[in-house]
Parts: sequence; C-alpha cells; structure tokens
Amino acid sequence: MERSTVTGKGILDFGFWILDLKKKPRSARTVSSIQNPKSKIQNALGFSLLELMIAMFILIILLSVAFPVYQRTVQHARETVLKQNLWEMRREIDRFTSDKGKLPKSVDELVEGKYVREKPRDPITEKDEWNEIQGEDPLSPDGAQGMVDVKSMAEGEDSDGKAYKDY
Repeated sequence: MERSTVTGKGILDFGFWILDLKKKPRSARTVSSIQNPKSKIQNALGFSLLELMIAMFILIILLSVAFPVYQRTVQHARETVLKQNLWEMRREIDRFTSDKGKLPKSVDELVEGKYVREKPRDPITEKDEWNEIQGEDPLSPDGAQGMVDVKSMAEGEDSDGKAYKDY
C-alpha cells in the first residue's frame, strides 16, 4: 500500500483513493465520503469493457435462440402460401371447366381468361413455374387433353415430412 499523505484541507490521499476528513452534518452528505477518482472517468465514458462483453454475450445467446425460431416461422409461412396458391389454381381450373365446358391447356390460359389475375409464384422455388398435369378431358367429345391438376416443382419436404411435389 502506498504511503498516505495528509493535506492541509482535511483530505487524506492514499494514491488512487481519497478520504475526506472534514466533518459534515449527516443531512449534507449525499455521496460517500470516500471517492475513487477513476469512477468519475468511467461514468463519463459509459460502459467498461467487461460490461460490454457481458452485454454482447447476452445478445449472442438471445440471437442463437431467436434465429432458428424465425427461420421455422418463415418456412411455415412459405408452405402455407404454397398450399393456398395450389388450392386457388385448382379451384379456378374447376371454374374454367364449368364455364367453358373444357379443361384449360395451361395456367397461362387461366390468366388469359381472367380466372387468375397473374401467374402465381411458387414461394419455395421463387419462380412462376408449375408442374401442369395433363390428362384426358372427360367433357370433350373427341378426347382432347387439358390441364387436370397443378403441382409444385420444388424439391424437398415440408416441416411435416411431406414432399412439396405431393401437395
């Protein structure tokens, strides 16, 4: 420990620590009579390196938990949009067939006939390409072909283990 020195103003100096020896009434004391001059510098600069490291560590832990949840939520939303797009296109194939008395040739014919505003995008592949299943038109007297179903061209499986191509 360093030598302490007594100054003429009633203050004891112990190197980094200063002890105020003046007697003050209790009501006038708002701060401890022992003060560390470094604490004033740290308060002016903000956070210490240790505090910043702890905050970064907590942030990393929170992100490591939140990011996978976010990815699952986005994937589930894409699967839901894919199911909805397929359901609507199949419904419009049925409406087209009942209105025109024949099956449409493609999704583009549904767009041209204003049954679908625009060709929907597959949210999994992010393209507007669909597997158009062609089959014999039961309403046609000459056995013409038409689009009987539409499927996704996406590879892989959804979160339940069902292939996107089987939707």
